[in-house]
Amino acid sequence: MSWWTDGDDADEGDYAQYDESSVRVRPNPKGNKPRTKQRPAYANADEGVVWTVDRGRYGVLMDAGTPDEREITTARARELGKKSVVTGDRVDVVGDTSGAEGSLARIVRVRERTTLLRRSADDSDAVERVIVANADQMLIVVAAADPEPRPRLVDRYLVAAFDAGVEPILCITKTDLADPAPFAAHFSCLDLRIVTSTSSAFDAGPDGEPSAVLDELREILDGHVTVTVGHSGVGKSTLVNALTGSQREVGVVNAVTGRGRHTSSSTVSFKVPTGGWIVDTPGVRSFGLGHVDPENILRSFAAHAIPAAGEPADGIPLAEAHDWEIVDRVEEGELGDVGRERLASLQSLLASKGGVTARDQAAAADDARDDERG
Repeated sequence: MSWWTDGDDADEGDYAQYDESSVRVRPNPKGNKPRTKQRPAYANADEGVVWTVDRGRYGVLMDAGTPDEREITTARARELGKKSVVTGDRVDVVGDTSGAEGSLARIVRVRERTTLLRRSADDSDAVERVIVANADQMLIVVAAADPEPRPRLVDRYLVAAFDAGVEPILCITKTDLADPAPFAAHFSCLDLRIVTSTSSAFDAGPDGEPSAVLDELREILDGHVTVTVGHSGVGKSTLVNALTGSQREVGVVNAVTGRGRHTSSSTVSFKVPTGGWIVDTPGVRSFGLGHVDPENILRSFAAHAIPAAGEPADGIPLAEAHDWEIVDRVEEGELGDVGRERLASLQSLLASKGGVTARDQAAAADDARDDERG
């Protein structure tokens, strides 16, 4: 019995004269293939690393570290949907991966990221701007003068690094213009490696030999993917050029405003000849933390604090303390005056993120202490 009959009275023989050729098919003038929810697996895709992003085109390095290493140009495949592709991503690529002039391949898959460094426009903006993926170090570049260093901006970099699981390193340039010690002292309570350099430290010596600070930095970068961050005009691009032999444009500081002029407009990775990769980012004057979980801020601070001499309070290391315990112990002098200063800066960040006042925070901390102590 056919599916369109209501009972046994239908005569199937009436339709015996018809077959599949009798079905009228709607014409398909574009010749498109029928759509399907099944997507290709791309089992034969090749792996590469995104080294730069520029207006919808992605520079990808294929076979890195081998004699066949080459740079290719790629576009996003439709399969990626809204998933972002950023500098540092490890991706799967199909199509023409020869790198020949005019060739264009497609990124079909973004592999799992180990770290993701992000920032937002401001502390109230939860929309994140991804800076780089898979970096394991952050080189924070500041100048001792011209432009003046900003401790609170460095605090923001540190929070972003701690949140992303990236190891921070502080590089203070232009130390011939001002003593870097007072600025470095702001961070003496943290286990933070600090490198200093003069304005000419990135130039080759009289015999063409690199300076001692470049040797130190190359040692730090070897075997790592390091992202540089810093205010415009502090010397990031000069540093990158000296370490890699690249030709990034170098800017100057405005003599009237004391601010650096933006020169780098894109995030680009460079291979360090002695080992490792360095990612140069555009200079910024602000670094929003709207994407960061507030609960991670104090914990990150405590995890990188230099422990006080002797036994920790109640036998509990600072990094394992509750939020209110961290506040109490720092205020009691466990990290000295510098620790109190850094804590005040972090509490200010918490207030700006949550839209609450410092008094609100203090009241909330008192409530938490009362609840904990019964």
